[in-house]
Amino acid sequence: MNDRIRWGILSTANINRLLIPQMHHSARSEVQAVASRNLSTATAYAAEWEIPTAYGSYEALLNDSKIDVVYIPLPNTLHAEWAVAAANAGKHVLCEKPIVQTLGDFERAEQAARENNICLVEAFANLHHPQHYVALSLIESGRIGELQTINGWFYFHLSPEKVNNIRLNAELGGGSLWDLGVYSNALSIFYAGGKAPQSVWGTRFLGESGVDVTFAGQMLFDNRITAQISCGFKNPPREGLQLVGDAGILEILSPHNTTGEHETEFRLTDNVGTQETIVNSPKNSYVAEIEAMEACVLDEAEPLLPLSLCREFLRTVLALHESANTNSLIQLRSTEQLYGDRQ
Repeated sequence: MNDRIRWGILSTANINRLLIPQMHHSARSEVQAVASRNLSTATAYAAEWEIPTAYGSYEALLNDSKIDVVYIPLPNTLHAEWAVAAANAGKHVLCEKPIVQTLGDFERAEQAARENNICLVEAFANLHHPQHYVALSLIESGRIGELQTINGWFYFHLSPEKVNNIRLNAELGGGSLWDLGVYSNALSIFYAGGKAPQSVWGTRFLGESGVDVTFAGQMLFDNRITAQISCGFKNPPREGLQLVGDAGILEILSPHNTTGEHETEFRLTDNVGTQETIVNSPKNSYVAEIEAMEACVLDEAEPLLPLSLCREFLRTVLALHESANTNSLIQLRSTEQLYGDRQ
């Protein structure tokens, strides 16, 4: 292994624009190749983003011995297939969230990573941002007393003319919960102790394409912490996270979109209404994500988000969907009990 990791990118997805500049600027990364299903598309994209090699198929990129790490920003339903293929090709993998959409696919991806001794990391950029570890330390130090309730939300507006947006495509794993709600879901589990909740209740409203355009969920954790999350495509952009304890409230004003251009802020309010603003240094969450991947590959560090935690994220999202489908409370006692042969 060199002292830099060489990235290959599967597809010319729009989200690449947030990572490629950070890879270019990193002292420990370089972008080696990009692949598209169309060689001319890949070639034009490579020229635009100053990437040395373009491939007209994903398989060709995986066969490139110069690639150490593959970034997968494909549609949700393709994540499992190409994460497994990349792992079997001996490549480390950074896969956009959700890493997969079924527990069976999770098992296959995890097994491929284990058998090939590679790092498989789910690309929750927000949870790589240092502010969440600062917030966790504030809670653990007792600044809000005993954590009782978590409230998280994430919305933006998809205009009616964007009917072909991938987020609205049921066949490609779209919907507001898979696209936006997974962020608040993951943060709730992270702050509640790292385990899936005891039970969940989900409510959704479907759009014309058959995916949820708004979703609301409630969770009850074994430690008596409750969480309420909501998301959607039919409101003005807004995001937030409230961590409510018996001695105060910690509000994280930008829990998801942290591109490093500005400082991030917390608002801490005690039980008599006294407020304190806590300012965190600027940090681009995609830089933090890339740095964590570099540490995994080059330094043999443990992933910041281990697969055991990502499994809890997935179990909970699946249970929320099950609850919305059946209009019932879902108990997460075991994956076998909940999902049986539907894995």
